[in-house]
Amino acid sequence: MSNIAIITARGGSKRIPRKNIKEFVGKPILLYSIEVALNSKIFDEVMVSTDDEEIARLAIQAGANVPFLRSNANADDYATTSDVISEVINEYDNRGQNFDVICCIYPTAPFITSDRLRETVELLISKQADCVLPVLKFSFPPQRGLVMNGKWMEAKWPEFAQFRSQDLEPIYHDAGQFYTLNCKSFLAQKKIYMEKTYPIILSEIEVQDIDNEDDWILAEQKYLYLHKNFDK
Repeated sequence: MSNIAIITARGGSKRIPRKNIKEFVGKPILLYSIEVALNSKIFDEVMVSTDDEEIARLAIQAGANVPFLRSNANADDYATTSDVISEVINEYDNRGQNFDVICCIYPTAPFITSDRLRETVELLISKQADCVLPVLKFSFPPQRGLVMNGKWMEAKWPEFAQFRSQDLEPIYHDAGQFYTLNCKSFLAQKKIYMEKTYPIILSEIEVQDIDNEDDWILAEQKYLYLHKNFDK
C-alpha cells in the first residue's frame, strides 16, 4: 500500500497576508503540517502543492517534496480542494507514481498530531471507508437558528423552537484540518465527502478556524494550552 500526504499551501491569502507561512508560536505555521506528516512515518510521499516559490523553498527545507508547482488554474480563490488533489494525483500518475491512500492536509492546522494521522489511515482501511475526516459538533443546535425576514428576526425552523437542546439531533461540521481518502474512490467520485465517509469527532479545544487576526490569536492560545497540558 502506498500513501501520499498532500499539503495544500497556495501563496495568495487576502484576509491574513502570507497566512500559510506566517509565524505561529515561533515558526511558520506550514511547518506544523509538514512535521506531523513526516513524523507519522506512514507516508511514502509528503509533498506540498503550492504556486509560490518562497513557500516551495520553505517546504523543501522542512523535508517535504515540491516536485512541481501548482497550475495557475488551481491557484485562485475559486479552486476547490478536490481540484488541487486531482491535479496532484494526475501529475504523479503522469510520472508513473500511483497511490492507494491520500491524506490532504491544510497548512494552517497546527492542532493535528501524527497519532491522529495514523489513526485515520487505520480507520480508512478497517472501516472500508472512502473518506475519514475530523468533525466538530455544533455547540449550539442549528435547528434553533434565527434568520432575518425583512427587518425582523424569526426562527428559521419554528417547529424546533420549543425543543430542548438535548432532544435535537446532533449536527457536525468539518473541522477544516485534513481528509484521508481512498484514492480509487476519490478518482471515481471526484469529491471529498464521499458515499462512505467516516468521522473522527474532535473537542472544541482541538479545533480553531483561522480566518482573521482574532482567530490567529485564539488559535495560538489554544495551542499553548494544549501543549502545556500534554507536556505535564
